[in-house]
Amino acid sequence: MFKLVEDRSKKGLDLCVTVANAIMDEIAVNDKVVYLEADLGGASKSTLVEKKYPDNFIQCGISEANMVGVACGMSSEGFVPFIHTFGPFATRRVFDQVYLSGGYAHNTINIYGSDPGFTVGPNGGTHTTWEDVALMRTIPGAVVCDTCDEVQTAWVVKEFAKSEGVHYFRCNRKPVRNVYEKGSTFEMGKGNVIHKGSDVLVITAGQIVSDALDAAEELEKQGISVEVIDMFCIKPLDVELILSEVKGKKAVVTFENHSITGGLGSAVSEVLMENGVSVPFKRHGINELFGQVGTPDFLQKEFKLTASDLEETIKSLL
Repeated sequence: MFKLVEDRSKKGLDLCVTVANAIMDEIAVNDKVVYLEADLGGASKSTLVEKKYPDNFIQCGISEANMVGVACGMSSEGFVPFIHTFGPFATRRVFDQVYLSGGYAHNTINIYGSDPGFTVGPNGGTHTTWEDVALMRTIPGAVVCDTCDEVQTAWVVKEFAKSEGVHYFRCNRKPVRNVYEKGSTFEMGKGNVIHKGSDVLVITAGQIVSDALDAAEELEKQGISVEVIDMFCIKPLDVELILSEVKGKKAVVTFENHSITGGLGSAVSEVLMENGVSVPFKRHGINELFGQVGTPDFLQKEFKLTASDLEETIKSLL
């Protein structure tokens, strides 16, 4: 069960610290859990794990494909590996290794792709990933999550540690606004209705869940009732919830810090079309653009992923 925070202006821990803490919690109860890093320990705070559990930490250096191979080899020997690097290096750069050594070989690999989309900030276009969800969705049996805050991120890490297979989650390294109260729990493969509404259905995931809630509250003042679903688990997708909540809506919008090709918007559109749902629909995300250098706040505005941008999309669609 989940509960929303009363004050969404507050931020939680750095999400990379949240990940490290959750992994250490798992190591404490299962010494087969290991954390592999690609020369980003200082930035990702995985050094916390290295310091407390040196035997459960491996520094693989700037050699991401090899890191995947090491992790999958350890999985075949009964270990539960987590790996971390920037989103594009955790997916695009090593896709063949993840697909074959992970998925095809039926090994377990838990992948943290950090700083997705605009959150990569000054690291720029080479480190920007708008396509990671699209890639990971294609791996048979993979689980793909886009977590929105500290509470949800910690829950996903601990859930991944309990099950076998290829698991991918993307989130910022830095602190983000809280959405859920501490102690909230979720269900893998199930979305959460976090704001009720009758006119428009917004399906979103990740850090911009907070912005979707901001937009819903602002539009409510203007007489437009917006329902918001946090679809943190993009694969497997909660088809049942989508089909249930689209009933009676005048429009549907997906809102994602990702390309509109192959991501959440594509997944939702597939559900609507395959089930014969006819409703005005818009994918609000990145369309045919590469990343660029800037602060995260600047880039969020530059790529039109703010609450006000979502408000405009909803009003134009209506």
